[in-house]
Amino acid sequence: MNSDSAIWRRLQPFVATALVVVLIGVPLWLVVVTAGKSQGEALNPDLSLPSDWQLWANLKSVWSEGDVPAAFFGSLLVVAPTVAGVLTFGSMAAWVLARRATRVSAVLYALAISGIVLPPAVVTVVLLLRQLGLAGTAVGMIGVYMGIYMSTVVFFVTGFVRTIPASLEEAAQIDGAGPFTVFRRVVLPMLRPVLATATILICLYVWNDVFYAFFVVGGRLDTLPLNLFRVASAGLYLNNWHLIFAYVILMSLPLVAVFAVAQRKIISGITSGAVK
Repeated sequence: MNSDSAIWRRLQPFVATALVVVLIGVPLWLVVVTAGKSQGEALNPDLSLPSDWQLWANLKSVWSEGDVPAAFFGSLLVVAPTVAGVLTFGSMAAWVLARRATRVSAVLYALAISGIVLPPAVVTVVLLLRQLGLAGTAVGMIGVYMGIYMSTVVFFVTGFVRTIPASLEEAAQIDGAGPFTVFRRVVLPMLRPVLATATILICLYVWNDVFYAFFVVGGRLDTLPLNLFRVASAGLYLNNWHLIFAYVILMSLPLVAVFAVAQRKIISGITSGAVK
């Protein structure tokens, strides 16, 4: 029995690596090789290599003919304020809820994180945006996304704040620091690891969103997912799987960059906290 357990412990890293390769590597390989093929070779997407790599030409074609620059700035116009607003207000609310051990705070915390399990009232949101004149606008999209994902940030940050010793904040208050100064100079720097994780999640959700942007807000603001949906539905990319997958690569590159930066923040935050 002990020998079987020892063998399994040795095989676990290899099994985990094999699962990662199958679940992540195979779809990624399919996207890359299909984006590098010609139209005829990409009619039936498979894992085979292209006879002649045309990845760069396909990317250039998508960039110029698919209105990618305009859609990219549209997505950036929505994602950047959404992430900044959710992280700012969500972390401040989480800090207050974590430090106030009262029944009112417990009720408010339960209401704040209820958005994780409760579905959004789509019809109500649509009617409210129309009444406010925000349907199809960037402000309306940002407001909807902030309302949806605020619960996620409050949930993550509240648990993290509770692990921070309150004595650090009390020392700053003794030195004359106000609540905002305590949060900005003492609490916020310690929240970098959890905020980096929340940044990755929110960017992933908002950047790739089609449902809320199209059906709830109205789809009038051109974003990368909506632009891909529009050009594919209009027949511009009909049977052009090489262009569709090339578009997917272009749309994914900013997320890869955000993940790389945020991953370094997580590692640096954890190591600095361990040293202290």
